[in-house]
Amino acid sequence: MHLITFITKIFHFLPEEIAHRFALSGLRIVYESGLLKILLGKKVKGTETLDNSFDKKVYKNKLGIAAGLDKDGEYIDCLSALGIGFIEVGTVTPLQQSGNPKPRLFRNKTDKSLLNRLGFNNKGVEALVENLKKRKSTIPIGVSIGKNFDTPNEEAFKDYLFCMEKVYEYSSYIAINISSPNTKGLRELSNDKFLRDLLVIIKDKQNKLSESFEYVPIYIKISPDEELEDLEKICKSITYYEIDGIIVSNTTVIHNDKNGYGGLSGSPLKNKADEKLSFIKKIVGDKISIIASGGVMSASDYLEKIDCGADLVQIYTGFIFEGPKLINDILVADSP
Repeated sequence: MHLITFITKIFHFLPEEIAHRFALSGLRIVYESGLLKILLGKKVKGTETLDNSFDKKVYKNKLGIAAGLDKDGEYIDCLSALGIGFIEVGTVTPLQQSGNPKPRLFRNKTDKSLLNRLGFNNKGVEALVENLKKRKSTIPIGVSIGKNFDTPNEEAFKDYLFCMEKVYEYSSYIAINISSPNTKGLRELSNDKFLRDLLVIIKDKQNKLSESFEYVPIYIKISPDEELEDLEKICKSITYYEIDGIIVSNTTVIHNDKNGYGGLSGSPLKNKADEKLSFIKKIVGDKISIIASGGVMSASDYLEKIDCGADLVQIYTGFIFEGPKLINDILVADSP
């Protein structure tokens, strides 16, 4: 574990996207060579195996990897070997797209934050499905889906339906990403103008697909920048149309990062994400499932998410900075 932590810190001296690619590729190499178990040392069981009452899937613990780390599902097996309970891959779009111009990912070591304006760069939903078919791990997999950058909001539902149909059979849950700040106009889909119609269409598609396959829960991923009044409307629409859960939250665009526009994650996001989590929990109660994400940089941050009402918790930026040590610390802290 100490060696992996040291290597994680070394990668911080590389440009952000290069470090991301090297780190995941390196993890896969040591996993496939059989060295990962040795490097990790003694495994921690974490929480006991639990049956999530909302989606009926069995999770070995409540800790997962958020969308964005493994966009195309290329690293599922090696990531699952780190001891996490689930992985969310994506965000994936119907067609392959390169995303926004580089540079578009920035690391702030002082604030322990990441600024990204990636823009749903991915190889397309067909490529993701092939990787889902090939995976050996049986860990629950969520799939985050979005729209292509050039699809107008009036036709965005077509992109979501297309991706749903492709990934449904291979997903433990599906996350509808309408909150990324890096696809122009995407957050408008959370407005009343679009949201209700989108939820109706998504729910209808879910019901039809569940006639042929096992029922797959749908989660709506929200922005932490929503005003409380608007957030309450969103939550009530989600429960009214019997959507299964909410992911709280995406990155924030309200910041003064020196690198300009984009979504900020990491430590500066924590308080805002926790406030929205607590607010949402008060509205939805135990009616639907909540996955918490945003600012989990330590075991205590994880436990606070659970205390605020999260059923499951995701990490991303904390994993970038701390590596597998963060997973180990959280599972130790959450051990019975």
